[in-house]
This record gives sequence, structure tokens and C-alpha cells, in this order.
Amino acid sequence: MDRPIIGITMGDPAGIGPEVCVKSLADPEVFRVARCVVIGDSKVLSYAVKISKLPGIKINPIKSIEEAKFQRNIIDVLDLSNIDIHKLKIGTLSPMCGRASIEYLEAAIKLAKEGKIDAITTGPINKEAIQKAGFKFQGHTEILARRTKTKEYGMLFVSDALWVLLVTTHIPLKDVPKTLNKKKVLSKIKMAHEILSRIRGRRPRIGVAGLNPHAGESGIFGKEDIKIIKPAVEEAKKMGIDAKGPISPDAVFNLANAGVFDIVIAMYHDQGLIPLKLLSFNKSVNVTVGLPIVRTSVDHGTGFDIAGKGWANPGSMIQAIKVAAHFKTRNA
Repeated sequence: MDRPIIGITMGDPAGIGPEVCVKSLADPEVFRVARCVVIGDSKVLSYAVKISKLPGIKINPIKSIEEAKFQRNIIDVLDLSNIDIHKLKIGTLSPMCGRASIEYLEAAIKLAKEGKIDAITTGPINKEAIQKAGFKFQGHTEILARRTKTKEYGMLFVSDALWVLLVTTHIPLKDVPKTLNKKKVLSKIKMAHEILSRIRGRRPRIGVAGLNPHAGESGIFGKEDIKIIKPAVEEAKKMGIDAKGPISPDAVFNLANAGVFDIVIAMYHDQGLIPLKLLSFNKSVNVTVGLPIVRTSVDHGTGFDIAGKGWANPGSMIQAIKVAAHFKTRNA
């Protein structure tokens, strides 16, 4: 089987996305598992090669996937040429960069729909920058869902230590309780069961986190665990899914890390991401499940504070590319 073609969006040009792209594509293991094309700006990537001190790496600007060389030490770049390099200020938020980062994603989605790339791996974008550029999306996930007309989707985070699927994503903490309902929790449990069954070839063990301290302590600390989460878990069990919960949030991640569960269903963003990043920072990957397109992403932001200094760690991008290739070859 040919190595899958992964389209990598460069992310915000003023952030660390260009740097982690070029460092990742200099990695021989990435070359072994995938054929990669960066969707971005060749001038920005050339600068990233320079600050990353990768003298053996060459940038190959192309206008179509058919022009890609897919050769070692050559980075094929579908060059949108949408950055004025003289106006680019590394490490600074700007509408120009916000607009460019969305254009990279839109181009990648089009290529995936046309079957010219097998999967998408996204570099980090800045939500404020895309808002200032006139886009009202919260992030990559929402754009992908809209463009593919996907209604049921989820944010899955994968690492060697933990797998976590979120029920709610980028919403204020105060809105989480009123956003949760039995249907959403059950949907994510079913999604976790389906994706892990395909990837691992067996029925996964799913731990479902409670919302409140001690999973509500029989309603003393909140009713959501009893009225929403527990009924969803019970219905999942009737479907033959190996789910347990709600389990106290301060215990379920430790149990998963110890191997009791294959995945944790977390009720909100930071509930799932804090333990994951504590154990696997720069080694975890965001996978958007439920889409007709395989999409993975880095687990970090644009890193404006270190952008342009050559310090950015490419670990998460390397893992994201590998996971995209793995999911594609497993038909996930």
C-alpha cells in the first residue's frame, strides 16, 4: 500500500505552525509513514527553515498536488502566496494571518473532498485573529463540520497515556451544565465505541467522567450526574457497549492511565485536557471524529511568545501526521 498523502495546513503564519511543519517534515519517520504536502506560503516556510537551522531542507513551491515530488528533504508546498512577507510580524496577532490560516484550511478541505489528499493535519490557528479577519467560527473543528455538513462530530485526543473524547468543546464553563443532555453524552459514548472498535479490533472499555465533584455524590453536589450522565451510560450498556460511569472526575483519568479504561468521555474541555497535557504535552494529538475526512491536529496553540526563535517543539505535529496516516490506513 502506498503511503497516504497528508495535507498539512501551515496554521497562523505569525505563530509556531510554520516552524513545527518544517521540523516535522525533516523527520525521517514522518517520511516513512506518509507523503506530505504543506498548504501554506512558501516564503514563510523558507524563513521557518532558516530559523530552524535545517540547511539540508529545500522548499518546493507547487500549484497542484500533481506537481509534488514527495522526496526526502524536499518540502512540497501548495503555495497560496497569501502573505505579504514585508508586513508579517512574527509573534503578533493580525487579521492578515487569521485570513490566511482559514484559506489554508479551506484549500485542504477542497483537496480532501476531491480525493487528492487522504487526510488533513492542521497547524495551530489563533481564534482571535480569525475573528478579526471576519470569520465567526470558534476553530478548525467547527469549520470542518460546517464544510462537510457533519452534525455529529467530536474532539478526540490521543496519546500514549490517555485517550479522551469531549462531550462539549469550546464553550464557557458556565454554559456546560445547561448544554449537557443525555443525547449528547450517549452520542459521544457511541462514537468512542465505534472508533476504538475499528482501530483496536475489540470492544473498548469506556470510562465516563462525572460533571461534578465526586460525580455529584448522589445529588449533593449537583443533579446532572444522576439525571443526564447515568441514564446515558445505562442506555449505552443496553446497546452492548462496555461503559462505566459517571465516575468521579478526580479518579477516572488515573484509572485510564493505569489501563482500566481505553478511553475517557470528558464532559468539558479542561476536564479532559488538563490531565492529558499533564501526562503527554507535545505528544498528544487532536482527532476530529465523525467527519467524512480524517483530520488530526496539534494539541497546542500558536505560541506567539516563542515564534520566530527556533525553539518550537515539533513533537505534537509529528505525532499528528503519524496518527493521520494510521487512521487512514485503518479506515477509521
